Parts: sequence; structure tokens; C-alpha cells
Amino acid sequence: MPKDSAQPEDFAQPEKAAEAKRPAPLVWTQPPPPPRQRALGREEIVVAAIAVADESGAAGLTMKAVAARLGPYSPMALYRYVHSKEGLVDLMLDAAAAEVPVPTEPGSDWRVDLRTLAVDTRGMIKRHGWYPVLIHTRPPAGPHLMRRTEFMLSVLVDRGLTVPDAMTYAALVDRHILGSGLQEAQEARTLRSQGLESPEAFLAAIATVHDLAAARGDLPHLTGWLARPSGPTVDEQFDLGLDMLLDGIAARLP
Repeated sequence: MPKDSAQPEDFAQPEKAAEAKRPAPLVWTQPPPPPRQRALGREEIVVAAIAVADESGAAGLTMKAVAARLGPYSPMALYRYVHSKEGLVDLMLDAAAAEVPVPTEPGSDWRVDLRTLAVDTRGMIKRHGWYPVLIHTRPPAGPHLMRRTEFMLSVLVDRGLTVPDAMTYAALVDRHILGSGLQEAQEARTLRSQGLESPEAFLAAIATVHDLAAARGDLPHLTGWLARPSGPTVDEQFDLGLDMLLDGIAARLP
């Protein structure tokens, strides 16, 4: 047979590669966990995993680290309860979402409903900086995550929007929440890594940038601001962006 002729197993390689890339099944579609053994159960594993991620970030979340947090357990012992690391992430995301209060039904003011949910979600993200990093790695199919989405859709559909439009506007609000959380977490890490956490160190760094801008001579507005930096806090910026989004939605309501 010629050297470049395809062997039967060659045709199977793409299928194997595709199978290897296939995402792990959602934990919600898997069999329920076995009965707890000693002090180990699914709830304890999720609590430990959240503690690890709170301290070390998404990058520090490993099955080994979670097992060490729990005590005398091997990482393999955890898989019996969560099926996979991705399954653990499913459970973590939904447990974090459960910290956000969701009313049973919309209230009389749709803006208050969405604003309250957004602010409460932001508060949760401040406690769990890994959440906006991981939320897009898995479908948001947990019971608390789906209930939160259903509430946002109900609020907007009750104002006359179609479900597709309501889904679009709800996604825009969530992008503002998650995007703000990602940016602020990254900025905080950068300040820590560069020793700029104190106001004095931060202002000194801005002074350096000011000198660079001033030396150009063609950046009057930026140079003036860098000389006397001022403006709203990150929380105030978040509120401003949220209000602008809600104003935009209000303008498009039927």
C-alpha cells in the first residue's frame, strides 16, 4: 500500500479529537450524589471550593486544593459527588447565585426590580471575584441561575416586551454587572502586584503618566485631568452605567 494511503484509524482521529473537546455534561443532568460518608458530601465540597476560589481566584481552583481544604480526602473522593471539575463549577456558580435575593414575582416598578437585582448581584461578585471569570465557562443551567433569569424576563415581559427582546435587555444588564466585576477585579490585582494599593503610591504613578502626557504638548484635557485627578468612585460609576442602561430600556418599552 502506498505510504500516504489513509489507514482506517486515520479517519477516526477527528472524531476522537472532537470527543476530547466536548464539554463535560452539566452536573444537573448526572445521577444524584451518593449518600454522604463521614463529614464529606456535595454541600461540604462546594463550600470548600468556594473558599478556595475566594482566596486564590479561579486560577487556584483545583480538585487537589479543594480536597486539601476538606481534610484527609483525595481528589478522587470528590469526583463521586461532583462528577468532574466542571460539575463542581456548575455547583459553585449556582451556590453563589443563591446568595442573590430573587422575588417570587415582579413588583410595581420594573426599574426598581432590575436595579435591586443588579446591585445585589454586584455585591455577590464583590465577595466572589471568581464568579464573573467562570460564569461564561458553563451554561447557566442551575436552578438558582435559571430562576434569576426567569425573574428578569418576567419583569420586562410584563412591560410589554417580547421574550427575545427581554432576553437581549437582560443580557445587556448582566454584561454591565459582570464586565464591571471583571474589570475591577483585574485592576485590584494589578494594583496589588505593582505595589500601588496606597493612595500615595497610586498618585505617584499618575504623576509619572502626567509628565509623559505634558511632554507631548497636544493632550491638554488629559494633562489637566492627570494633574488633578477626580471623579466618581467605582460604585458610583457602576450606578451611572446601570442608570444609562435602564434609561435606554425605558425608551424602547412599548
